[in-house]
Amino acid sequence: MAFNTSSDDQTAMSEINVTPLVDVMLVLLVVFLVTAPLLTQTVGVTLPKTASTQANKEPQSLKIGIDANGQISLDQRSIADPGVLEQELRSALEQNRETHFQLHADQAVPYARVAKVMAAAQRAGVTKLSFVTVEE
Repeated sequence: MAFNTSSDDQTAMSEINVTPLVDVMLVLLVVFLVTAPLLTQTVGVTLPKTASTQANKEPQSLKIGIDANGQISLDQRSIADPGVLEQELRSALEQNRETHFQLHADQAVPYARVAKVMAAAQRAGVTKLSFVTVEE
C-alpha cells in the first residue's frame, strides 16, 4: 500500500480498514471458546431400569353427530336425548380424561338443538370439543 504525499491529488481513499473487524471477530471467538465448555456441563445420573412400555400416541376422539332431523349420535350410536348423551360422555371421560370430542352438526339443525348438546357436553365435563365444518 503506497501513500501519495502530493497535495495536488484530493481523491478520497477507498480502501476498507479490516482491523476493527478482525478485532471484533477475535473477541467473539474468545467469548465462544470460554462459554462453550460451560454449556455442556451435566450432572452424572444413573437412571433406573424398567420394562419398556408402549405410549398411547393418539388421543381418543369421539364424534358427536346431529343430523338434519335433530337426531343425536355418539360414534354412530343413536342417542335418545341430551340427558343420555351427558351420561355417555361422562362415562367416556371416566375411561380416558384426554378424550377429544368432535361435533358434527348438519347446517339445517336449529341452533337450540346444538346448544342443548353443547350444554350436555359441558355438564359432563368435556373440555376438548371441536366443531367440524367444510371449506367453502
